[in-house]
Amino acid sequence: MCIVLCMGGNSSTWMNTAILVTCIRNFRKNRGPVAGILKGYVGLSTAIFTVLCSALFNDDPARFLLMLSVTPLAVCIAAMIFLREIPPSDSASDDEEESSYFWLFNGVAFVVAIYLLSYQFIPNPGKLFSQIFASILLVLLASPLAIPVYSFISAWSSSSSSEQGSDPETRVTEPLLKPEITAEERSQDTVVVEKRKPVIGEEHTIWEALQCLDFWIMFVSFLCGVGTGLAVMNNMGQIGLALGYADVSIFVSLTSIWGFFGRIISGMVSEYFIRKAGTPRPLWNAASQILMAGGYVLMAIAMPGSLYIGSIVVGICYGIRLAITVPTASELFGLKYYGLIYNILILNLPLGSFLFSGLLAGILYDMEATPMAGGGNTCVGGHCYRMVFVVMAVACIVGFGLDILLSIRTKNLYQKIQASKRSKKGAVLK
Repeated sequence: MCIVLCMGGNSSTWMNTAILVTCIRNFRKNRGPVAGILKGYVGLSTAIFTVLCSALFNDDPARFLLMLSVTPLAVCIAAMIFLREIPPSDSASDDEEESSYFWLFNGVAFVVAIYLLSYQFIPNPGKLFSQIFASILLVLLASPLAIPVYSFISAWSSSSSSEQGSDPETRVTEPLLKPEITAEERSQDTVVVEKRKPVIGEEHTIWEALQCLDFWIMFVSFLCGVGTGLAVMNNMGQIGLALGYADVSIFVSLTSIWGFFGRIISGMVSEYFIRKAGTPRPLWNAASQILMAGGYVLMAIAMPGSLYIGSIVVGICYGIRLAITVPTASELFGLKYYGLIYNILILNLPLGSFLFSGLLAGILYDMEATPMAGGGNTCVGGHCYRMVFVVMAVACIVGFGLDILLSIRTKNLYQKIQASKRSKKGAVLK
C-alpha cells in the first residue's frame, strides 16, 4: 500500500504540474480564471467521485477501484494528444473572446457545484435516482467541451472566408531578408544581458527566484495561509467532537464546497480588477488572511454555531490562497521556469501540515487533554483547541502583513500589466 500510494501521489503531482503550467502559458491573459477553474475542479473532484461511487459502484468496491485506475490513464492518453503549448493571442478581440469563454466555464462550474451540493440534502436516495443523478452529472462535466469545438469551428470558418476575400497584391508578407546582427553587436548585447539581474515581472531562473526577497515574502505568507487551513481540515473530526458534534461530515462538506467558490470567484475577480484598476493580485491574499484570522478567533471563542461559520470562512480563504498564488508566481517570476517555481511554493502544503497540524495542534491538544484509563487521552470543550486557533490567527495576521508588503512592492508591475491590456484594447478600437 505504501508503494502504491507513493506512485499515486507522485503521478497526481506530475499531472497537476503539466496541466497547470501548460494552461497558464496558453492563456496568459486570463491567468486568474485559469487557476480558479483548475483548482476549483480539483476541490470538487472528491464530491464528484463520491457521487459516482454511490450511484454506479455502491455494491462493488473492486470495480470502483478499477474505474479509479483506468479513468486517469484514459485522461492522460487524451492529454498527450490535445494538451500542448500554443502561441498566445496577440489581438484584443481574441483576448475578449477568450475571457467570454472563461465566463462560460465558470458558469458551468457553478452549476456543477450547486448540483453536487443538492445531493447532500436528498435523504436516502435510491439506486435508480442515484444513477440518473450521476448521468446528468457526467453530462454537465462534459458540457464545457462544446466551447473549444465552437471556437475551432468559428476560427476555421473565419479563416476560410478571409482567405477567399483577400487580395494577393495587398497581402502583407514577411520580408525574405532580415537585418543581420554583427558578431560585435551580438557580443555587446550578451554582455549587457549577463550583467543585469532580472527584475520582478521578467523571466527568472530558479536560482534568481530564490535570491529574490519577493519570492520568500510570498513563500512565508503562503505558508501562513495554507498551513493553518490544512490544520483545520486535517483535525476537523477531532475539533467537531471536542465542540460536541457527533457527525462532522457537514463541516467537511462546507469546507470543500465553499473552498471551490473561493477559488472560482477569486480567480475571476482578481483578473477583473487588474484590468480595471491595476489592483495587485497579492492584495486579495491579504484580504483572505485577515478574514481567516477572524474565523479562527470566532472558533476560539467557541460560540454556538461558530464551527459552521468558521468552516465556511476557512474554506473560502483557503481556496482564495490557492487560486491567487498560482497566477501571481507566474506574473512575478515569468513562465520559463514556472513549473519548478510553482512546485517549490507548494512545498508549503506538507510543510504547513506538519508545522500547524502535526506539531502545533498535536502538542497543544495533548496539553489540554485528559488521560484515559485504557490509554490515550481525550478532550471535550471549547478550551481544547482555543490556543491552537489563537496561534493560527496570529500567523494569519503575520501573513496579512507580508501580503500587504508584497502588494506595495508589486504595485508598479500590475500598473504596467493594466497599461498593456488597455493599450492593446485601445489599438483595436482605433
